[in-house]
Amino acid sequence: MSTSFRRKAAAVTFAVLALSLAGGGIAIAQPSAKAPQEAAQPAARGTNSQPPVTTESARMAKAALKSGAATTLVATTSVVVVNSNGTKARGVGTVIKYGVGQYEVQFGFTVTSAVIVATVGRADACCIPPGGEISVAPRLSTPNGVFVQTRNSAGTPTDLGFHLVVHLP
Repeated sequence: MSTSFRRKAAAVTFAVLALSLAGGGIAIAQPSAKAPQEAAQPAARGTNSQPPVTTESARMAKAALKSGAATTLVATTSVVVVNSNGTKARGVGTVIKYGVGQYEVQFGFTVTSAVIVATVGRADACCIPPGGEISVAPRLSTPNGVFVQTRNSAGTPTDLGFHLVVHLP
């Protein structure tokens, strides 16, 4: 009886393995399935383009790169906490506020190959921050800048405080 049970257990094990592999192959065979473009970026989100780089921003970026040029660390992590009005609460970097929910944070090093993570947050330990959304991207034409865009939960650009982490591997 135990031999019969072992054979059945082995058969069931192989059947589960075969079905798992077949199911995984089906999922991989359909990579072109995409969500509709409208569902990914609804019209209420507004524009996803960055404002043009100002001459003052470019000058500040070059100055920050010069001051940080002596840093030759293999890996570095920088953190900055920004208030909703665009002022830096603490951390490293220079903050420039462009418009409602649009910020640029400049560092003393190039961030084009960095891992950039941001979250909506407050500078104090008082309360839970308001609900919202945040997007980050390397700043166009500024190799040491990060562009941050904040929105409320409805997708309308809104000034929100945030925490930004930039890690160079």
